[in-house]
Amino acid sequence: MNVLDSLVRERDQLVELDQALPDSHLSNADIAPTPIRERTWNQWHIASLWVGMSVCIPTYMLAASMISAGMNWWQSLLAILLGNAIVLIPLVLNAHAGTKYGIPFPVYVRSSFGTVGAHIPSILRSLVACGWFGIQTWIGGMAIHVIFSTIWSGWASLGGDWQFMGNGLPQYLAFLLFWAINMYFVWAGTDSIRRLESIAAPFLILMGIVLLGWAINKVGSLGMILERSNALITTGQTLSSTEFFFQLFVPSLTAMVGFWATLSLNIPDFTRYAKSQKDQMQGQAMGLLTTMPLFAFIGIAVTAATVIIYGEAIWDPVALLARLTEESNSPFLGIFSMLVLVIATLSTNIAANVVSPANSISNLLPQKISFRMGGLIAGLIGILIFPWKLLDMYLLWLIGYSGLLGAVGGVILADYLYIRRGQLKLADLYSESGDYRYGNGVNAAAIIATIAGIVVALLGKAHPSLTFLFNGAWFSASIVSFIVYALLMRDKRRGLA
Repeated sequence: MNVLDSLVRERDQLVELDQALPDSHLSNADIAPTPIRERTWNQWHIASLWVGMSVCIPTYMLAASMISAGMNWWQSLLAILLGNAIVLIPLVLNAHAGTKYGIPFPVYVRSSFGTVGAHIPSILRSLVACGWFGIQTWIGGMAIHVIFSTIWSGWASLGGDWQFMGNGLPQYLAFLLFWAINMYFVWAGTDSIRRLESIAAPFLILMGIVLLGWAINKVGSLGMILERSNALITTGQTLSSTEFFFQLFVPSLTAMVGFWATLSLNIPDFTRYAKSQKDQMQGQAMGLLTTMPLFAFIGIAVTAATVIIYGEAIWDPVALLARLTEESNSPFLGIFSMLVLVIATLSTNIAANVVSPANSISNLLPQKISFRMGGLIAGLIGILIFPWKLLDMYLLWLIGYSGLLGAVGGVILADYLYIRRGQLKLADLYSESGDYRYGNGVNAAAIIATIAGIVVALLGKAHPSLTFLFNGAWFSASIVSFIVYALLMRDKRRGLA
């Protein structure tokens, strides 16, 4: 069967399904399969999506914890590049289902977890996304806070001495304003997100290069900057090569994989709009494998330059740009710099942290909760999670949830690749009595496999000799859950042969 015949068959499936959807409480207009005529994202749109998500303050600061712990600049970049290359594999594989069938993540996981059981991975993924949404919104809010402080001298004194959890009224007002901007794009829909990413991507890359150019010009050469980058290491601990690998490199690699472990699950939420598999595969590789290492390198180089220029490491770009503004005595420079950070944070936040929970929450009650309402609920959770406190345990949080999502990812890939070999019954994904009903809508094998993966990762906390299981939580959890699910479902696979 050629590509054209395949597309015609998928189109016919969609037409048949569209006619049945109004009678199903498992669907609404937002989580129904995307018709072929609406699959308009080419490889540039997919690449721009990844550029917009990668160019953000957490990426800029990503290498900070690695270098502070004892890695040098190229080792931290290697961990970032290798982590991206590893996570690209499940990204492309899970994206395949989204592009082939036009389905979002909450519908995709019905195949493995069941029509009811799918709520479990969807909500787990959503809670992590809400945490990230809160963190990014807080960072963007602080950029707005700097802008208002520059424009209006009385802004910083609003609320007097009142504080809550260490922050005053101006910070919280700026946070809520940036939250409202995010909610606007959620309300405007996914096409507004595509346009935002396409416009922001080239602009953000250019601004990063300009910041690197400033550092090189100020210091004299890139070589001098990299020579001084070891000054960023704050630990005095000396490790052997074996200790370095297992105690430092592997946890850093796991944290890096964990950075996109969320998107590796719900990437169908975006690739359901892709024109072809070629577009989604090439677009993801182009955007992810280049932009994130580049921007992380800019973060390392610029921060190392601040050691030379100011005698201290300034990892936070908001603090650095505020200092540059003060030195230049140019309010315009400060406002422009903070606007760049606002755009960078907004483009990441909307795509990476709102679309998934919006779809997942909508999937709980498709007939009552729309994508818009789901996004609003996710936004409210992002406030209640106190993101300014979550930032205090950044690296540990990355490693911890990577094991949780790795266990889910292992089940999903085992089902789609090994059990069903890339073939899903589209109509049954929206049926209460179809092939994915299992027992009362829950596939027990998926639940058992997920728990097994999580338990194995947590065993790394039980004894020092097992620490590698937690340090490599994503790897240990996903491998175990994949194997356990494949064994439990082997009879199903024989039946599909």
